[in-house]
Amino acid sequence: MKECKLQPKFKDSSHFKNFWEKGNGKQLIELSGAEVSLKDFDQFSEFYYHIDTVGDEVVKDIYFTKNFHEASREIEQYIRKGVSVDENVPESVKQLFQQTQKVPDWLDHDLLKSGAELCMRSNLDSLISLRDYCLIGGYDYAYLNKPLMATEALKKGAVKRLSETLDFWVNVTRYHALEVHHKGYEFAIKTRLIHSYAKLSIRKSYKEWDTENWGEPINSWDMMATYIGFSLVFMHSLKKLGNVVSDEEEKGLFHLWKYVGYLLGIPEKILPDNKKQATEYFYLWTAVQPSSDNDSVLLAHYLLNESLENPILKYQFQRRNLRYLHICCTWYLLGDEVCKRLKIPDVPFKKGFPVTKKILNKVYNNLVSREARIKRGNKDQMKVLEDYLSITQNSNFH
Repeated sequence: MKECKLQPKFKDSSHFKNFWEKGNGKQLIELSGAEVSLKDFDQFSEFYYHIDTVGDEVVKDIYFTKNFHEASREIEQYIRKGVSVDENVPESVKQLFQQTQKVPDWLDHDLLKSGAELCMRSNLDSLISLRDYCLIGGYDYAYLNKPLMATEALKKGAVKRLSETLDFWVNVTRYHALEVHHKGYEFAIKTRLIHSYAKLSIRKSYKEWDTENWGEPINSWDMMATYIGFSLVFMHSLKKLGNVVSDEEEKGLFHLWKYVGYLLGIPEKILPDNKKQATEYFYLWTAVQPSSDNDSVLLAHYLLNESLENPILKYQFQRRNLRYLHICCTWYLLGDEVCKRLKIPDVPFKKGFPVTKKILNKVYNNLVSREARIKRGNKDQMKVLEDYLSITQNSNFH
């Protein structure tokens, strides 16, 4: 690990202060009861230069020694059948699967179930939250986006990238998905190795990488922030849209993403257990992130225009209407300052749809049983995923 000399250099910037004193950061503090400060900065900042060396070694031993599809088939066999200590496989593979096949002592399957149920119960609000708050909101952090630009991820198109994100999220948030050898577990391992593959490719080919400012490519601290997006920020968005989250569901959501983070090789020390920890950890990380740059704006507009290029909806007027609804939700969830930085188009009556949704959610939550909402949400989310996969014609992360 590189000796850490990182400083919280954006702590006095207007975007940092406005977020934590006026914007969504202030709301996160109120929601979580967090006590934010920079006193623990040095304990976390070292992870800006920390990477998943285990995953990296597997990629070097398997993916870099044979063609990609052959390597992928080999890894899939390990995922589905497991790896024993005395098996004739590379030591890196043994190390990876000894870690991920070992269920940690702290894992609570009842909490995993509660977390999955919240994700399913929230139905399309979950997908709105992921897209219009978590994903596009992440683009406001300029350094976080650099691996996407370095790997030219946009070349595959916004539809494909959104399909992959949705495929991952849906498959790790179903019942029993994260049990060893099950589908969510498989997605976690594959995603971990894709991260390592991308990281090694960046290191090999992208000579302009600025390690001092951007950290290591796909470093552990950025990964922590990303998965706080799936837990804390996601829950905040659901509440903004009028969803009620029980204490058990809240605990379950953080537990589920802590375990996903564990499978992905993020150090346990920086995986939060609850909303208070998550907010405090997130505060420290944002102090090293500048606000939107030109790449951020480009990424945001690729995502907004995904609705126009996606052939799931047959007619152009339907696609334009869907784009308009996503824009409305983005303004409502992210707030004016972030949307202006990302140059999100200003549209008329932009509060109409999200406010109406919020009111209807409160009525719906009171009228329909929790079990029925979970069942319906699972069905609707699987249908959206099926539609996306039928368009991209590839459910794998190749």
